[in-house]
Amino acid sequence: MGQLGWSSFCCFLCLIWVVSAGSIASGFNITAFLWRYPEFETFNKLLTTTNVAKDINNRTSLTILALPNSILENYKTRFGGNLQVMEIQSVLQYHVLLEYMDWDRLHQMTSRGTLITTLYQTTGRAPKDSGLVNITCEKNGEIRIRAPAPYGGSFNATVTRLVKAFPYNISIFSISTLLIPYGFDLSTAAEPSDNAINVTEVLLNAKNFNFVVSMMVASGITSDLESDQSGAGITIFAPTDDAFSALPPDTLQSLTAENKAVVLKYHVLHSYYPLGSLDSIVNPLQPTLATESMGAGTYTLNITRVNGSVAVNTERIFFLGVKGALERG
Repeated sequence: MGQLGWSSFCCFLCLIWVVSAGSIASGFNITAFLWRYPEFETFNKLLTTTNVAKDINNRTSLTILALPNSILENYKTRFGGNLQVMEIQSVLQYHVLLEYMDWDRLHQMTSRGTLITTLYQTTGRAPKDSGLVNITCEKNGEIRIRAPAPYGGSFNATVTRLVKAFPYNISIFSISTLLIPYGFDLSTAAEPSDNAINVTEVLLNAKNFNFVVSMMVASGITSDLESDQSGAGITIFAPTDDAFSALPPDTLQSLTAENKAVVLKYHVLHSYYPLGSLDSIVNPLQPTLATESMGAGTYTLNITRVNGSVAVNTERIFFLGVKGALERG
């Protein structure tokens, strides 16, 4: 397939759930922008999979408080399986301020602070004014962000650096720790189950996926698919038996087990995307599990919307579209 010598491979795909309108006038896209900063990879994936990124892209005059991977690692099990998508979404929305601020604006804050509305406050899920944050400028020049006094008010985070500012439109700052909205207690959240979804079982129960299941077993990647479900999750594009039947004879038989594993990993994104959110993926090149194995910039997929359907393509291969979604009941 692609680099492995697959010829034109056209097929309808099924999207397996295995885990867990327009842009602003300037054309800014938070997913594409943060893609340039590997230290925010986890934060970027969470924004995209929860559709918070789509909301950001539809707004102007924002300040985004980005979290480095090292900070989110402390909450990996929470975000990886035991929080509802809406809960993760609320936490992320609490890191989006509905006001453009640069360093000058932040240093105009007093030690008593200024209340700023977050995206979370606009959802109606925040009790009273708990979706606000209080930003202070301390005597030593530090910018601190905390919940309003009635909702905790204790020290939460320090602004560590300005990542990028697009004047009067979007600014992105890095902060020192996760801002947790009132009523959320991530420290006592239940641990996620150790039982990963059995991908081959889901496919066999769905019928018409016998060939890809046998290929998964033969290549030995089933354990990889289960272990990779932690964190931001995975999304699998599974070719049907009909798709494999359309291939020229001996196409797969000529591949080694190692190459078969690469082909299958080429069908897996290392993030969980519900079917309805696929059309919001706007980064031109999405890495796959094969990208992680073979090197940056290789084995990437381009996900677009064509005539009302989601299309997945590369330079050499075109998949007609995503036919449907499977979910373990």
